[in-house]
Amino acid sequence: MSRWTVADVMTYGAVSVAEDTPFKEIVEIIETNGVNAVPVVDRSNRVIGLVTSADLVPKIEYAGAHDRGHLFEGHKHREARRKSDATAAADLMTTPAVTVLSETSLVDATRIMNGGLKRLPVVDDLGRLVGMVTRKDMLKVYLRSDADVGADIAGDVLPKLVGVQPWQVRTAVQDGNVTLTGQVTRRSLVAEVVQEVERVDGVVAVESQLGYLVDDVDAGAEALRRAPRTG
Repeated sequence: MSRWTVADVMTYGAVSVAEDTPFKEIVEIIETNGVNAVPVVDRSNRVIGLVTSADLVPKIEYAGAHDRGHLFEGHKHREARRKSDATAAADLMTTPAVTVLSETSLVDATRIMNGGLKRLPVVDDLGRLVGMVTRKDMLKVYLRSDADVGADIAGDVLPKLVGVQPWQVRTAVQDGNVTLTGQVTRRSLVAEVVQEVERVDGVVAVESQLGYLVDDVDAGAEALRRAPRTG
């Protein structure tokens, strides 16, 4: 279970630039603020694009190159060549920018970033910039204390599992690693408990030492276990 959202890890008040911000000023803003990208906003502070350091370096690579490229040049190289001639944010930015809301879950934001993005502008319902979130920010969830992780499991996860009584499962948390002990009624419940605990914010790994009374997964094994012994 994941309850953390982008709002829990993002940086508020991100620096931004306008469409007409000059190339050199963008470089100075990136360097001064120690960031790798800046959102481009309109007059209403709505995000319309994103300029990254990768958009700026083609100016170095293609300096002095006045040829138009070759016929079979790939899209990536054509785009880099185009940006090497840019002098302002409007011609450097990637648009439309991929953005998220502050209430977006960390799971959903991570899935969006898995498309190759390293950071996302965070906007309000009107598309106005409120901050930035990066892959590094996402890792803050693992800074949660073991006590908080354990409290979530005991107070939020176990009571909601159908067929499981909270007293049947004991948890121990060490550096985000959770060990489950105790006994549930059915073998299939073990996997359900593990899966739900793995979803708790800040859990690194789960080791199950749970036992069970009835094997409803392997009917043959259960029948053999219950068969009377002879000889």
